[in-house]
Amino acid sequence: MTQTRALRIYDKHDLRLETFDLPALNDDEILADVRTNSICMSTYKVLQQGAAHKRVPADIAENPIIVGHEMCGEILEVGSKHKDLVKVGAKYSLQPALNLPGREFDAPGYSFQYLGGHATKIIIPKEVMEQDCLLSYEGEGYFQASLAEPVSCIVGGFNVQYHFAHGSYEHKMGIDTDGNMALLGGTGPMGLGAIDYALHGPSKPKILIVTDIDQARLDRAASLFTVADAKANGVELHYVNTGGGNPVQDMRDITDGKGYADVFVFAPVGALIEEASAIMGTNGCLNFFAGPSDTAFKATINFYDVHYASHHVAANSGGDTNDMRIALKYMGEGKLTPAVMITHIGGLNAAAETIANLPNIPGGKKLIYTNTDMPLVALDDLADLGKDDAFYAKLAEITANNNGLWSNEAETYLMANAPVIG
Repeated sequence: MTQTRALRIYDKHDLRLETFDLPALNDDEILADVRTNSICMSTYKVLQQGAAHKRVPADIAENPIIVGHEMCGEILEVGSKHKDLVKVGAKYSLQPALNLPGREFDAPGYSFQYLGGHATKIIIPKEVMEQDCLLSYEGEGYFQASLAEPVSCIVGGFNVQYHFAHGSYEHKMGIDTDGNMALLGGTGPMGLGAIDYALHGPSKPKILIVTDIDQARLDRAASLFTVADAKANGVELHYVNTGGGNPVQDMRDITDGKGYADVFVFAPVGALIEEASAIMGTNGCLNFFAGPSDTAFKATINFYDVHYASHHVAANSGGDTNDMRIALKYMGEGKLTPAVMITHIGGLNAAAETIANLPNIPGGKKLIYTNTDMPLVALDDLADLGKDDAFYAKLAEITANNNGLWSNEAETYLMANAPVIG
């Protein structure tokens, strides 16, 4: 028997970190370890709803499931049915949107007893293989692949955009590579990922503006993605503080009045949607990227421009498997820097408390090292903690040398020196 330590949910507000034996491996299953798992707000929602969540089985009190779905690790053992397709030692990530026939809501981290990211070892069941959702990762380290799912949402956001020529009913999918793009409220973790993809992905705008009302956040974004780097990649980049004056006019002036072909809204704020509507050019596509928790959320757009300027709206609530493959490819090749999303690190022992308090913890993604025993720590606090602890001092040094970002070097040091989970 293979033993695992995993975080399981039994009911709403009832997460338990437990050690137990995994069942014997079937010939159509795969045994894997988990090295990293990035915490998603969706897992917080699972904790709040328990068995009432549409993805969670009704019998979790008797058959608890392992939570977490943004994972990366290595393959340990392969059932005979998949030995020609999957190699022991290979790094992997999972597409959680399995889309199983008749079980469309079932997903890793929500629905399976032995498959979830907050665990030291897992069994990947036949359903994952049948849906071609076991994805390889050939890059360095592990944490990047744990961010493949959120990055795939950004890739999907770019892919869901569409435009069309005047007089034509044919939609051309994707952003307008001859047009301008605006990322409104774009300095949060997903906004930073979108800047990265707009500058270093396969499709780039001519002009890119990034807005916020917080100058410190804009300055941080500008230090991560510089105007010079954007220019080297063929993009004219502007950071715009929309906290005063006439932001709509300021944004339109950057394009000499032409407006923006692709406008992404990264916060469910009515004022941002109204700004987006006002700055779009002819045939502009507004992507409402932010998912509201208010089921009655409404905002105003200009329907005169919908009729006469062909303004339209798109959105996506995730990325598909191809989007995730693109994310893994570009991260593996070092073209994308998903570390810009990470603001906290911790061990498996810290996962339950972090999930329970996720809305109240500021910053971006919280990254869990599943074989590690350590509290959740903000990267910004490493230097202070390092005054009394050599372990944190070294992590602070490595992170400072990488512009304040988490890195493969920091990960390697943590995995070699942090206390192992009991």
